[in-house]
Amino acid sequence: MSLPDPSPKSTALITGASSGIGAAFARCLSERGYGVTLVARRRERLESLARELAEAHGIAAHVVAADLADPANRDQLAQSIEGLGLTVEILVNNAGFGIYSRFANTPRERELEQVRVDVEAVVDLTARYYPGMRERRRGTIINMSSTAGLQPLPGNATYAASKSFVLLFGEALHVEARDDGVTVTTVCPGPVRTEFQEVGQAAFAEHLPGLVWASPEEVAEGAVRAAERGKRTIIPGGLPTRAAFGPNRFAPKGLALAVAKRLMRDELERSPGETSSQAG
Repeated sequence: MSLPDPSPKSTALITGASSGIGAAFARCLSERGYGVTLVARRRERLESLARELAEAHGIAAHVVAADLADPANRDQLAQSIEGLGLTVEILVNNAGFGIYSRFANTPRERELEQVRVDVEAVVDLTARYYPGMRERRRGTIINMSSTAGLQPLPGNATYAASKSFVLLFGEALHVEARDDGVTVTTVCPGPVRTEFQEVGQAAFAEHLPGLVWASPEEVAEGAVRAAERGKRTIIPGGLPTRAAFGPNRFAPKGLALAVAKRLMRDELERSPGETSSQAG
């Protein structure tokens, strides 16, 4: 299986597309001739990117501003796509944010918002567009997990658990969808230099060696190539990234937790007033 061929009435729906990995996905797919529908909260950034892609590649680039934490916004997103007469043949569930602090130091509603964006929106959009792909017997879903989801992370508990959900959900769906002619690929990036890192004050990142970092472009290109080959899961980046994070999925939980606690010590020491989150 591979990506479906581009067509005038099909679109690649990309969430979290206003910057970072989402914007890199939009450029990567546009270069391959796919029309795109860009989704995020920041309309101005989306419109600027849409103009860039349309001028550079001659593709149709649509913009829908939406807060994916809000079910009503997700309904409006689906209605907008239907109103444009578009068929979603590629879905990139990229939007997400992470909270870097003790769970008890974070407002309850903020933790729930994180689950709505990182988990609920992924399931919702997949449930909306996978059935059509199944009926047409073609389509691709790319779900963004993280190496954070390969083990529990004190100081980043809900985000790591959310990304673990996305990983397991995507891997199971990969098997179900394979018989339907649909590709589901789950992507687990390590650290990536984007606003996600800069805005969030994720102190743990300062302790990671430069060799394990990847650019948004490396992540998006690696993910699209993996989907083209029908792969189930990928940790994008070079061998150092895969070697550093891949074994975490199979490490004994006691060891993984001890290492994670040391790595996340700055996040764990934050006071309630210093709760930090990253948006993407």
